[in-house]
Amino acid sequence: MARYNFKETEAKWQRIWTEKRCFNVTEDASRPKYYVLEMFPYPSGRIHMGHVRNYTLGDVVARYKKARGFNVLHPMGWDAFGLPAENAAIENKVHPAKWTYENIASMRTQLQGMGLSYDWEREIATCHPDYYRHEQKMFLDFHKAGLAYRKESWVNWDPVENTVLANEQVIDGKGWRSGAPVEKKRLSQWFLKITDYAEDLLQAIQTLERWPDRVRLMQHNWIGRSEGARVFFPIAGRDEKLEVFTTRPDTLFGASFCAISPNHPLAGELAAKNAALADFIAECSRIGTSEAAIETAEKKGFDTGLKAVHPLDPSWQVPIYVANFVLMEYGTGAIFGCPAHDQRDLDFARKYDLPVIPVVRPADAETVEIGNIAFPGEGVLFNSRFLDGLPVEEAKKRIAETLEQSGDGQATVSYRLRDWGVSRQRYWGCPIPFIHCADCGIVPVPEDQLPVTLPEDVTFDAPGNPLDRHPTWKHVDCPSCGKPAHRETDTFDTFFESSWYFARFADARGEKAFDRDKAGYWLSVDQYIGGIEHAVLHLLYSRFFMRALKKCGYTDVEEPFAGLLTQGMVCHETYKDENGKWLFPSQVTKAADGSVVTVEGGRPVTVGRSEKMSKSRKNVVDPVHIIDSYGADTARLFMLSDSPPERDLDWTDAGIDGAWRYLNRLHRLIEDGLEALAPAGTARPATVEGKAAAAEKAMHKTIAGVSDDLDKFHFNKAVARIREFSNQLEDMDGQDEGSRWMKRRGLEVLVQLIGPMTPHLAEELWSLLGQTTLLAETAWPEADPAMLVDDSVTIAVQVNGKLRGTIELPRDVDKQAAETAALALPAVLQQLEGKPPRKVIVVPNRIVNVVA
Repeated sequence: MARYNFKETEAKWQRIWTEKRCFNVTEDASRPKYYVLEMFPYPSGRIHMGHVRNYTLGDVVARYKKARGFNVLHPMGWDAFGLPAENAAIENKVHPAKWTYENIASMRTQLQGMGLSYDWEREIATCHPDYYRHEQKMFLDFHKAGLAYRKESWVNWDPVENTVLANEQVIDGKGWRSGAPVEKKRLSQWFLKITDYAEDLLQAIQTLERWPDRVRLMQHNWIGRSEGARVFFPIAGRDEKLEVFTTRPDTLFGASFCAISPNHPLAGELAAKNAALADFIAECSRIGTSEAAIETAEKKGFDTGLKAVHPLDPSWQVPIYVANFVLMEYGTGAIFGCPAHDQRDLDFARKYDLPVIPVVRPADAETVEIGNIAFPGEGVLFNSRFLDGLPVEEAKKRIAETLEQSGDGQATVSYRLRDWGVSRQRYWGCPIPFIHCADCGIVPVPEDQLPVTLPEDVTFDAPGNPLDRHPTWKHVDCPSCGKPAHRETDTFDTFFESSWYFARFADARGEKAFDRDKAGYWLSVDQYIGGIEHAVLHLLYSRFFMRALKKCGYTDVEEPFAGLLTQGMVCHETYKDENGKWLFPSQVTKAADGSVVTVEGGRPVTVGRSEKMSKSRKNVVDPVHIIDSYGADTARLFMLSDSPPERDLDWTDAGIDGAWRYLNRLHRLIEDGLEALAPAGTARPATVEGKAAAAEKAMHKTIAGVSDDLDKFHFNKAVARIREFSNQLEDMDGQDEGSRWMKRRGLEVLVQLIGPMTPHLAEELWSLLGQTTLLAETAWPEADPAMLVDDSVTIAVQVNGKLRGTIELPRDVDKQAAETAALALPAVLQQLEGKPPRKVIVVPNRIVNVVA
């Protein structure tokens, strides 16, 4: 027979599914709903292997749930705003909108070629005004509700590009694109008050039972709840106090210095009169604003000359430093240092020759010696006056009570979580719908003037935000007083769009952001699938967004994603030539002796470890080429069969070849064997025996096992079960009525089970088997519980606790028969050496233990 023609087959069934609108859904209260969603992609223009894996996983879930009778929503859209489009505009002299929409068209075609069961009628692009007009309305509502505000904040500023840089864009203190030293700058920025929901977001993590523990922990740590105290240190010679936050108020009697952030108002005041301090602060600004950058930098301080007075002892003063490791965004931007019990403080104290006063000792020791390692653990207080002898937790409560009574502090809770800064100084983003008036201040754009759209006639021939220098767009009249004013020229952070897109899919063409009833039907997303790199920000912002929308009356749903699956990366070996240059996999081959050499010239190649596919290391495989060469089903099957979805997957040529061979084998098994099958629709005969009876039992076990595997996302195990069952069907060679019926029934079930994984081939085989309905519209097979019980069982036989063999016996055989069979085993007879056993213990259907 001819080889399986995947190109013709895949195109045919994709066309039929579209014509029949197989995956287009509406709300149906009579059926259980299931909303499966993969994190939508940025339209770069070409899909990569990470996309193929992510979307294949989601498609298997969607098709399986549809077959199980669920009303399945499975949409797709585009996270289409962002800097890459502006970079392309600069490099290729093409407008970001043109570049983006052309990329969307290309990627849509590529995804459709994978046979994914998307409801394309719900497709959205976040850069389209029909989408972002709704989030502009949301932002106005957030502002009315007190959840959006504007304030000055410190940012990373690239003086050449004239733009704000994210922490990730600051590399070695320089702008990632310009290479210019980055400066700290105070700018007015828009924020969302996510901190209002810090405790709620934290407590609700425990309700997300179908989220990975790792992700829940990451969110827990990012929110970062800290119980501690605010302590007020009077500043000697000044009529003011320094407010510090500490999680260890019990160590207050071990204080040897105070430190403030370089961005603290006091630091700014002092630097205005102290050039050396100003230079130090400028040096601090070059390490970036991220916690990671600050944590890894050398700890440095500048003695301001000011002294802080201990709140519980007026005679005790400690120096106040400006320190590069104190964050203005955490607590109060000021700390007291207790070197004996904090490693960072100890390193700082040793560097600047400050006292080290231990105040907590192990419970079983009289004192503690501090060398170069701090003692941060639990213990008992000493050297601490009225706290002496108290355990740490009791001392924390006691000191907080004392500080509150004296007015020198109070117990408090602080969070690592900061309000979400949503301002970005770029063109290709959603315009923030506010107007600045010299008389009226900040004025919201009237709702009947939404959307505020981006001007198309912009240029990228100068650094900075094109909206700032547009000759007309930003100039408007104030909606309140009618006087000349100007638009807000910042645009939203792209996380804004991705924080609610899942709700738009519930009503993608509606006049409102989403219909309340439709959203109530579809939300929460039952299964969300995406990379671990989005475990914190995107997921946390989305959780906040739903709470903010609830406050503003949009919905009653608080948690956007009921279930979460974070898939692993797709990896590949890396290759270098003799000069250390990276090579693409297509540039290398295996020589006759098994060594790896270059395709051109046969030069030696160094094979490196398998790493995440990346363009920089050239260890990438183009999925479009794979789909063109093997078909979408082959790529899908390999992605599912090689490893569990949450683990990394190693791409290999042998693996993709193996998947291709199996699909061809399956095609031959059915196409070549049709004449040996009973006619379609034949009822089960009264007698099914021998290999056919064994295959029938195996079929029902396979149905049950694959169903359980798919429910648990054990896709690789499901593939293994399917392949094992297909081997058994290949082995069937009987021509009796029972065999002919069973082979047909077994092949039909086999096709149904592999349908969610390789939908094109399965649809083709379903048709070859004489079925007149679409497999995509066919119910999942049900396992007969009676067929899941084995007639016989394998029982382990032990002698003195060590396994000596197994015996096959009828299920529920009596104990005497089991004992007799066990004692007849040659290995048992050898151990007994002709002597009778002292005791025989029989556990029915499981084990026989002989005590010699």
